[in-house]
Amino acid sequence: MKPGEFGARLHAMHHRISELSADGTLDIDSAREDLRAMLGELQAANEELRQKNEELESRVAARTADLTDAHRLSQDLIRREDHALRAAEASAAQSRHVQKLESIGVLAGGIAHDFNNLLHVVLGNADIALNNLPAESPARTALEEVVRATVRAADLTRQLLAYSGEGAFVIRRLDLSSEVREMATLLRTAISKQATLAWELAPVLPAVSADPTQVRQIVMNLITNASDALGETGGTITLRTGVTRLQDLEGQHFGGPLQGEDLNDRDDEPYVYVEIRDTGSGMRPDTLSRIFDPFFSTKFEGRGLGLAAVMGIVRSHQGLIRIQTEPGKGTAFRVLFPAVSGTAPKTEQPAVERSDWRGTGTILVVDDEEGVREVAERMLQEIGFHTIGAEDGRHALDIMEADGDRITAVLLDLSMPRLGGLEAFRRLRAARPEIPIIMMSGYTERTAASELAGSGPGITGFIQKPFLAQDLITVFRRFAEASA
Repeated sequence: MKPGEFGARLHAMHHRISELSADGTLDIDSAREDLRAMLGELQAANEELRQKNEELESRVAARTADLTDAHRLSQDLIRREDHALRAAEASAAQSRHVQKLESIGVLAGGIAHDFNNLLHVVLGNADIALNNLPAESPARTALEEVVRATVRAADLTRQLLAYSGEGAFVIRRLDLSSEVREMATLLRTAISKQATLAWELAPVLPAVSADPTQVRQIVMNLITNASDALGETGGTITLRTGVTRLQDLEGQHFGGPLQGEDLNDRDDEPYVYVEIRDTGSGMRPDTLSRIFDPFFSTKFEGRGLGLAAVMGIVRSHQGLIRIQTEPGKGTAFRVLFPAVSGTAPKTEQPAVERSDWRGTGTILVVDDEEGVREVAERMLQEIGFHTIGAEDGRHALDIMEADGDRITAVLLDLSMPRLGGLEAFRRLRAARPEIPIIMMSGYTERTAASELAGSGPGITGFIQKPFLAQDLITVFRRFAEASA
């Protein structure tokens, strides 16, 4: 029974009772039965209504759940699409970044190779002049310093080669104070004339395991940045070394871990640090958050690679970088290296004295750079050899064919026009399998060996430009004694 029908029947019963009451014929029992029946029907109607309400509520709840799931799925799809879009953009940006770095690496490798040739002319001539000066000559000291400075410049080009994938780093135990102290002259020339350089180097430090050239590059980059931060007004740059532990850094107000650093269980380990502090303009938080990004620079000129390179070097040494800075209050960069057991060997000065060993025979010197070729020939002549010069591989083959019987060894450059060192090496080996061939290159021995792989019998020796006469003595003496 529907609620409306019940109301109509109740009204009809009320009307009937009124009529029966009027004529005195009302049957109370019959009325009660009718009321009971109506109440029963009303209860059944209420139960039916309750069930229908529950069914409706269930359907509404199910539909709501479906709509909620659909909305959640839609939001998830939107998030996934946004994530995929961001990932695609990041991948494209990373690809562009890698291409830029590869281009810079190729450029750096080419520059390093060419610069090594120039350094070879400087170093070779200084070495020859030094050898011809009397022991008491006042010019000897200056020439010896030229030799040492040129050897260190060659170290920097080796680092460029390593960054370009054409070289390898040499890891050894170092004393950071000694490494920094040896850079004194170079650092003074790298900073502004308005800047004052202060030294606070610890006299005794634990050793660190690092590549010395990379350590010097870190210091040079940070010193250059500090000098730029001082600007025209000048100020002080303090260079400090020392030992600390990670748990002590917070008390020194240096920053916490950089993104991606896992410092668990390393708080108690000793770290040796080099710190470069300036009294310059400091950095704002937005600048600080981006300083290690490749190609980010606050300077009008420059590629913005200095600090990105520093970060790469530090992380490759399992080191850390901490920065303290505030606008108007200067900046301090602290680079930390894990201390290692043992002591660092004393740094040896580049040797400027040559042995009295003398060679015999005629050496064919092959190099397309006239200055490099002439210096190498004069060095060989000073240690007893006769020489014949060739400007490239084709010229060398012509000389070998015309006058090969009196040639006892070949000093062959790897990179040359017309006929390069690789093909010249193969043809020389085919014509004279027994002749010693010493390769020379501005690139490293690893690169030369890689290029010459599969070219027949191996090279007799390798020498990297720039080199001293003593380096030639070492190489030629080795094969001379081996064949004796």
